[in-house]
Amino acid sequence: MAMTMHHGHGAGTMRPDAPTHGDEASGHAGHGGHAGSSSHAGHGDHVAQFRRLFWIMLLVAIPVVGCSAMFADLVGYSLPAGLDWVSPVLGSAMYVWGGSPFLTGAVSEIRARQPGMMLLIGLAISVAFFASWGASLGVLHHELDFWWELALLIVIMLLGHWIEMRSLAQTTSALDTLAALLPDEAERVEGDQVVTVAPSQLRVGDVVVIRPGGRVPADGRVVQGSASVDESMLTGESRPVRRSAGDPVVAGTVATDSGLRVEVTAIGDDTALAGIQQLVADAQASSSRAQRLADRAAALLFWYALGAAVITAIVWALVGQPDEGVVRTITVLVIACPHALGLAIPLVVAISTERAARAGVLIKDRLALESMRTVDTVLFDKTGTLTKGAPAVTAVEPAPGFTDDQVLALAAAAESDSEHPLAKAIVQAARGQQVLAASDFSSSPAVGVRAVVDGRVVEVGGPRLLDETPADELPIADVWRNDGAIILHVLVDGKVAGALRLADEIRPESREAVRALADRGVQVVMITGDAEAVAASVAGELGIERFFAGVRPQDKAAAVEQLRAEGRKVAMVGDGVNDAPALAAADVGIAIGAGTDVAIASAGVILASDDPRSVVSVIELSRASYRKMKQNLWWAAGYNLVAVPLAAGVLAPWGFVLPMSVGAILMSLSTVVVALNAQLLRRLDLRPEAVIDTGAR
Repeated sequence: MAMTMHHGHGAGTMRPDAPTHGDEASGHAGHGGHAGSSSHAGHGDHVAQFRRLFWIMLLVAIPVVGCSAMFADLVGYSLPAGLDWVSPVLGSAMYVWGGSPFLTGAVSEIRARQPGMMLLIGLAISVAFFASWGASLGVLHHELDFWWELALLIVIMLLGHWIEMRSLAQTTSALDTLAALLPDEAERVEGDQVVTVAPSQLRVGDVVVIRPGGRVPADGRVVQGSASVDESMLTGESRPVRRSAGDPVVAGTVATDSGLRVEVTAIGDDTALAGIQQLVADAQASSSRAQRLADRAAALLFWYALGAAVITAIVWALVGQPDEGVVRTITVLVIACPHALGLAIPLVVAISTERAARAGVLIKDRLALESMRTVDTVLFDKTGTLTKGAPAVTAVEPAPGFTDDQVLALAAAAESDSEHPLAKAIVQAARGQQVLAASDFSSSPAVGVRAVVDGRVVEVGGPRLLDETPADELPIADVWRNDGAIILHVLVDGKVAGALRLADEIRPESREAVRALADRGVQVVMITGDAEAVAASVAGELGIERFFAGVRPQDKAAAVEQLRAEGRKVAMVGDGVNDAPALAAADVGIAIGAGTDVAIASAGVILASDDPRSVVSVIELSRASYRKMKQNLWWAAGYNLVAVPLAAGVLAPWGFVLPMSVGAILMSLSTVVVALNAQLLRRLDLRPEAVIDTGAR
């Protein structure tokens, strides 16, 4: 944020190359093409579909399994006469109705020439279906009566897909949570009256009343009153923020202790809340390298299962047992169905995205989340990111005969009628002290301000103010000037009473963020348009060893490319204002402070708060998610790598052949393990203070 000299202060600029601030505007695809709407309605439809289908198929499966001759033999009971055709009839209904999502997906994969999850599932239930009919009609061996296995397969697959869709819907519930933050009614000021209207009826320029404990119905600017506002829904910070006249407020936030009058500045899709909803939706719909990896794994597994089935048939035929070969081949194809693999990646990504959103970290691009674990360099834009982007009084030097508090109180009184950022910083610094009355306020362009305070003429200004008086600046000014600070002198009746040092205030969280990143082996680099002295001062305070100074906004991307050319994996962290080229050039672009500027197209990760420690949270989430993805892939693939050879009869010479029933149980267990393992991510605490406390991993 640029801080330029105002009409009364000849103090120079904090950023000589200050940019113009502008905002850049910016369904989960189910595997196999069967389950994918990025909208909440789409997820809700799929949840309802699979839930309903699962319960219906479970009820139908009971008589199918109970009346299966093979299952009766396994358990040890005799079927009553006349029930022979219950399993074939109801099993066929299950295949056509309950198996339709998988069969449709399999056809889609065949047409796209991309064999994967749905084709494997479709192949398994189709082989079981036709083999069972062959056994029921006496065409095939009676051991191929797989009606109960077919029913079990369909029920398990529907259960797994219901779990997946429900997880994705729970992730999408973050959108419901955000939407529910808007109040049902708004109180609009119309002349001398306050009229209750729906938030959708508000227009830009309307003034609304926010009562204590009430929610803000639209983005706006406080025009009257002061209140502590709970912004945790946007920033993840539990501590309320004080908002008073002139400050922005965001739709959905809560005035906790007193009332406000707010002028509406944005409505509908233009509000920060709507922007965040869109970002969460985009994150859920985005593809990722990990998901593509799972799809490729499913394709390889298809050919693995098919190859294993062919080899099984040939080997059993060569050993003179073709009938057993048919049984083993069909068993291989049936149990090679890797539904756990289908859950391995989507569940982890869905839960990660949801956990991040609830902590104020919005993952717009899933690929960015995956890449964060490999980042070894974080490039922070200084102003508005590591610093607050606003001036603050950082030191007071009194002249002989005055104290720090006296100098600050006199300066604040003289500046009290000014609206300039430097004046506001001085008044803010003097809060808590006795307020001195001022009169006869005046300002002189590029010189300073003048007022009468307690009968004395008080002047505050930069170098030109001293040029117009016989007074000399204090010696400390040279030291401050070398640090690149803004220097204002305070004169009382023409004599120097003291000097004020103003600089862009460093965020208190920045020191923790820099230290935590270093503890995790990540180098922190700073980039700024400020002069070398200013950059060196801030870098020294934060413990940053490398920085780029005097960089124009359009040249920031070149700095990113320079770091990447050194072989570094770079995450660029900016405030979303004129940082778009650099954010896009980095391996991962992170926009910080998105509470009021959410539509940033060039960043893959949006931090809703201004807390730079959230960057550490993203790294921790990325690493934790990757660990879960690897664990789940091994669980899912491991089942198939072990079960398929056993089902094929590789241990038959030693008297062991994996029964179909055991294979189905193992398949179900693999799915449950993957789902439960992914759920463990919900225990991850991504609050910045919690992540910092965990130390290096």
